[in-house]
Amino acid sequence: MSEKVKLGAICDFVNGKAFNANDWEESGVPIIRIQNLNDESKSFNYCIKSIEEKYKVKNGDLLFSWSGTPGTSFGAFMWTRGDAYLNQHIFNVKIDSEVVDKRFLYHSLNASIHLMIDQAHGGVGLQHITKKKLEGIEINLPPLEEQKRIAAILDKADSLRRKRAQAIALADDFLRATFLDMFGDPVTNPKGWPVKPLGTLIEKIKSGWSAPSTDAEYIEGTLGVLKVSAVSSGYFKRAEAKVVDPSIVDRDLIFPVMGDLLFSRANTRELVAAACLVEEDCESAFLPDKLWQITCFHGVARNEYLKFLLADLKFKDELTKKATGTSGSMLNISQAKFVETNAPIPPYELQSRFADAVWRVYSLRKKWFESDYSIGNLFRGLSSDL
Repeated sequence: MSEKVKLGAICDFVNGKAFNANDWEESGVPIIRIQNLNDESKSFNYCIKSIEEKYKVKNGDLLFSWSGTPGTSFGAFMWTRGDAYLNQHIFNVKIDSEVVDKRFLYHSLNASIHLMIDQAHGGVGLQHITKKKLEGIEINLPPLEEQKRIAAILDKADSLRRKRAQAIALADDFLRATFLDMFGDPVTNPKGWPVKPLGTLIEKIKSGWSAPSTDAEYIEGTLGVLKVSAVSSGYFKRAEAKVVDPSIVDRDLIFPVMGDLLFSRANTRELVAAACLVEEDCESAFLPDKLWQITCFHGVARNEYLKFLLADLKFKDELTKKATGTSGSMLNISQAKFVETNAPIPPYELQSRFADAVWRVYSLRKKWFESDYSIGNLFRGLSSDL
């Protein structure tokens, strides 16, 4: 039988030290900052001074970032990267192991993030919660053995979810590597393919209609206009749309179908020129004028080749240079500038072999996503009971 307890009754939240730039060294004991919690690629600052014991962290410590972005840096983390010092804005969560299981508390804290956000301060994105309010949040606390059993189940679900995410990331890396192996760097063209303007590959480019939208939440199946964010990740997200009143439609609409190549002609500098392949028909959300539907000449180029050509960082940088707009505004690539851009044209048969590989990987990726979604639902369902 679980009982409701306040976090302050079972935890001691010890805040990190307010280090300053004079404390930083190029070697010594690493200082854990918020960015080090969720991104192992972020470099450490170091300290060679001796500090109070309460600021020292070791493997297995439960840390809680009380200032950051929900879903990324805000929340609970288990430390596994060796002895370190703790910076401010992060709590080291101390517990009585005879009362609370640390792994159970880790999951409970993250399952309670929505409650913390309700009581947090800050602007859009960045949030912080005070120690007093955090201590006042209640969680369900079953007997210790039940805590351990629940934590073990959640750990397994979390491990499966992470492995699926790694597999999906590796699939993306595989396709990028396969493209470069088969076709070479599209800017330096080491394989010596014929170079021609993109316009010689493309039969037609169609843009959509940025219809007036409502403030209603978009639900798939209702009429909507796609947002540029539907393609900005490099994968088609058909749920990224805004609701449109069908009564205002006075023209033909373009609904993406499987195999279409979509391109974002306008966006911020980081996201302009994004491209994606449509993996299944989209019957209710149509293209806006900021997205193009690109059709290649049959026998000359494949949509799959063009998608990964446009996604290549060096080639994309060349395209972005042609965009107009000030540095702080939305950039736009004109159709004229786009079609005059030179690109290597490998043999169609080779492009077709690559296209086959793309759709095989996409099929696997879809299965992994479906499995990951099921695991995620299981994890969220179990966590919601905490």
